[in-house]
Amino acid sequence: MSTLTLETPAAATAAETRRPLILLDVDGVLNPFVRPGPEWERYRCSGGNGTFNLWLNPDHGPALYGLAKKTGAELVWATTWEHHANREIAPILGLPELPVIEVSQGDDCDNPLVCWKTPAVAAYVDRRPFVWFDDDLTKADRKWLDGQPGVGEFRLIHVGGRSGINDSHLADAEAWLAKHSGGGQ
Repeated sequence: MSTLTLETPAAATAAETRRPLILLDVDGVLNPFVRPGPEWERYRCSGGNGTFNLWLNPDHGPALYGLAKKTGAELVWATTWEHHANREIAPILGLPELPVIEVSQGDDCDNPLVCWKTPAVAAYVDRRPFVWFDDDLTKADRKWLDGQPGVGEFRLIHVGGRSGINDSHLADAEAWLAKHSGGGQ
């Protein structure tokens, strides 16, 4: 006699909280400091400190969403834009509303070489595997994250602030996530 096992809502929630994360910075990553090519368009976006001209490539939204779908990962904003990213940037890129790491609320780090956003990321990830696209991360961030009890496996993907995210960054993330996730959905 076989037994039928139904997944309970609690089990589904537990599985959902173990999904890997794709953490997204905006300035220097999705918005390079100079226009790297014709596929990048200028947009005026309002953030907490005013209105800014941003270079955004609308193709990045579908590429990032596709990466998340293929790998079973969850896209999350990890940017000084915080909740403004959902209102101003997500619609341009065709992304849904995403969870936000409130990087401005992170604890201070005693290591001046560590990016000021890194403690907030460490507090958020809750041992979930993650890739993080950012232009400010260094070996100091990697070493600091390695020493945090709430941080599991991760891949920091440095994006040059003048060039922004590109296909090789996405391929790097996909390869890493394929080894560190439960697969696509």
